[in-house]
Formats: sequence, C-alpha cells, structure tokens
Amino acid sequence: MTAIGTGRPRSGTAGQIGRTAALTLIAGTVGGAALLAGEVLLARNRRYARPELGLALRSVVGRVDAPALRLVLLGDSGALGVGVNRVRDTVGGQLAWLLSEGTGSITGNLVGEGHRLVHLSSVGVSGSRATDLATQVARALLGEHPDVAVILIGANDVTALRRPGETAAYLGAAVRRLRNAGVEVVVGTCPDLGAVRAIAPPLRQVAGLLGRRTARAQARAVLAAGGVAVDLGAEAGPVFRADAGTLCHDGYHPSADGYRVWAHALLPAVAEAAAVTRQH
Repeated sequence: MTAIGTGRPRSGTAGQIGRTAALTLIAGTVGGAALLAGEVLLARNRRYARPELGLALRSVVGRVDAPALRLVLLGDSGALGVGVNRVRDTVGGQLAWLLSEGTGSITGNLVGEGHRLVHLSSVGVSGSRATDLATQVARALLGEHPDVAVILIGANDVTALRRPGETAAYLGAAVRRLRNAGVEVVVGTCPDLGAVRAIAPPLRQVAGLLGRRTARAQARAVLAAGGVAVDLGAEAGPVFRADAGTLCHDGYHPSADGYRVWAHALLPAVAEAAAVTRQH
C-alpha cells in the first residue's frame, strides 16, 4: 500500500515488513539450533558397538619363511576395529593379509616384492582423540620398533568440536616422533562423517563439513612431519554414502566391508612404505 501522491511505501508498513523478516530469521535460527541440539542428544544416546577384547591382541599373518614386516595401528575405534569381532576383518587385519600376499600397487604397478610375514599389532583405543596419540606412540615404540605405522584418527575430535589446527598439531607431533624413530608412517585422515547414518540430517551435513576441514588440516601436518596422508573421505566416502552395508549395526562404525574399503584405500601408501623398509 502506498501513500497518496508520493508513490512510496508507508514507513509503518516498511517497518512492519522489516520486523517480520527479522522475527522470521530469528525463529528460523532458533528452530535450526533446537533441531541440531536435539539431534546431538539423540546421537549421543544411541547404543554403539563396543570394542572386542581380542582385537587388540598381536597376530601374525603370512608364511613363516617370508621376510618379516612389523605393522602397528594407532588411533581411535577405526584403528582398533570396533564394529567387527575378528582381527581378520579389521582394517589392520585386512592390510596385513594383503601385504602378506604381496598385494598392492605403486604408481599403478604391482609391488612385486613377493610374500611377507606380517606381525600385526594395535595400540588404538576406542574414543581416542589426537591428544591421546602421544601415549599410543610410546606404547608402539616399546621393544622392537615397528616398520610401518598406520594412524586413523579424527572423528572424535570433530564430534568434540576440537579446532582442526589444534588437533592436527598433535597428530603432526605423533608422526614426527615415529619418523624420528625410523618408522614409516601412513595416516588415514578423518573419514567422511557425512556418510554416517547414526547421525540425522542436517547434523550429518554439519559433521561432514567439519570432518573435511579437519582432514585438510591433518594432511598438511602429516606431510610437514614426514608422513604420508591418505584422504579417507575422498577415497572411501562415496562408497560409504552409496552402500549402507559398509557400516555395522550401529550405523556409525565400519562393518567388515567398510574396513575392507578403507584397507584398499590405504594399501598403495602402506605397500610403498613396506617396500621402503625392505630396502633398508
């Protein structure tokens, strides 16, 4: 409605529109925040898979007469294998089996170094964050040092809303300490949390965004410390988004199929690291 003879909106009407728009924006923001808060509460109260005690046991994979390789997993529940109940189905177990068979590719070619006897161990602890890696590194370096270390960390840092730069610094320190001890290090950066079905939208999308930011910071820190970073979100995320079977019953931790996807994403870098150790 316009004032007669002016062609301009009445100031009262304009003000009303402005107040209405502001109230709508505030209501939308408050409603969105309430929705996210409710989803956070639901996600925290879900029943998740628990660690199997046997997954942390040391195991040996491959032919006894083959050259030996010591492989250790560090990190969170992904490094331990929460979601499965056999060491063979964990990401470490699947990597050990593939390496024992001489499987892997370097720049697109078969490694071709033959069979390996893989001594597999894990010092990963479910629920770990980057700040917990110092203790795990100390455990990994007890006794005979591993040849190759694989670190899987990041998801718990994201869900705890830790700053990417801060958590990446702790990860970089862990990688540097292992490298100074002569250990080859491969890090699987934060996985695609946007594929996790235990978290409902839009919180799932928020988690995915924060996870990608953390993964980018991790990759920079790992490279600066002398390790190799594998972008698990980019390499495995599309498969996890397309196939619900890559997650176990809780919709959060990987299943045996999911760990297999991770293992194959990590394999080229781990196989190359194993080849380097054989040359020493």
